[in-house]
Formats: sequence, structure tokens, C-alpha cells
Amino acid sequence: MARPREFDEETVLDAAVQCFWARGYEATSVRDLIEKTGITCASLYNAFGDKRALYQRALDHYVEDSVVDRIHRCEALAPREAIGAFFAEIVRRSLDDHQHKGCMLVNAALDVAPNDPDFQSIVAAVLVRVEQFFLGRIEAGQADGTITRSLAAKTLAQHLLGALMGLRVLARVRPERALLDGVVSGALALLHSQNDFRLSPA
Repeated sequence: MARPREFDEETVLDAAVQCFWARGYEATSVRDLIEKTGITCASLYNAFGDKRALYQRALDHYVEDSVVDRIHRCEALAPREAIGAFFAEIVRRSLDDHQHKGCMLVNAALDVAPNDPDFQSIVAAVLVRVEQFFLGRIEAGQADGTITRSLAAKTLAQHLLGALMGLRVLARVRPERALLDGVVSGALALLHSQNDFRLSPA
């Protein structure tokens, strides 16, 4: 019979996420991972395979705990509020990120995906999921009149996705609240319904 694992997989993945997130894929060595996770080299390889396979598991773990969790929480809100809350959390996390690690998914898009078709597909699928979240909230807002119909929902969703990616990259080198808030305000301004600009009756 196979021996039961002597470590908690969730804890190991959390540690691997922190290691890859801080150093990046290329700069992270197996020795770094062993030191960070606290398990032996043999246990690491037996449980997760090689470094590349562990990176994929760590990236999946990060996406579930960060991106997917945020989407699920924001989907419960009203359309405009959901999108605003999504970006507000990104700004807050960016300002609290004193190591300037950025977003592990965006880091993977820049550092790993261009040279690895498998990771390109993985990252692209997550970005499609984020775009679908924006699209769903925009369509709901256009239906209830809280989001403009002057632009197609798909166009607005793509605009927000681009703003999000730019925000995440910008925050790594200029994590300034006024700057990040300005990027978000400009991105969200395109959502304004014509109703927002109507004068109240005297």
C-alpha cells in the first residue's frame, strides 16, 4: 500500500504560490520550493511532478482563491456596483502589496505564456472568464438602465479587461492611489448610463 502523505496539500500549494509569485517561474529553483514548502524533494516530485507541473498547480490554486473567488462575490451585487467592487478590491490589494508582486496570473501572462503554448491557453481561459464576468454584469446593467447602451456590451467588457491588465502591470512600478484610482475612474466612466446625466426636476 502507498504511504499516506505526511503533509497538507493545501498548505504546500499556498507556500508554492508565495514562492512562484514573489520570484517568478524562471527564478524559482526546486531548492527554493523545498525550503518554502518544508517538504522533501522526493515528496515534492511524487506529489506534484516536476517544477513546471507544480507551477501549474500553484497557478490554478491562486486563480481559484483570488480571481474566481472575487468573481463569485461580486456577481451577487448589482451590475455597476459589482464592477466597481471588483476594481476597488484590485486597487486595495495592489496598495497593500508592499513587495510589488502584482497579480500572479498577469505575471504568468507576461513571463511564461509567451513561450509556452499550454500556459498561454491556461492564462487565456482565465482572462475569458474575467471578460465573461464583465460582460454578464454589463448586459444586466444595460437591461435595467444603469449602464449605457451607447456601446456594445462586448466592447465595454473588452475595455474593462484591458484596463484591468494595465492596472495590474502599472501597480507593480507605480503603486500610487491617485494614479490607480484615476485609471479605474476613467475605465468606469464609459459605463455611465444617460440617466446619470439627466438633471433633476426643479
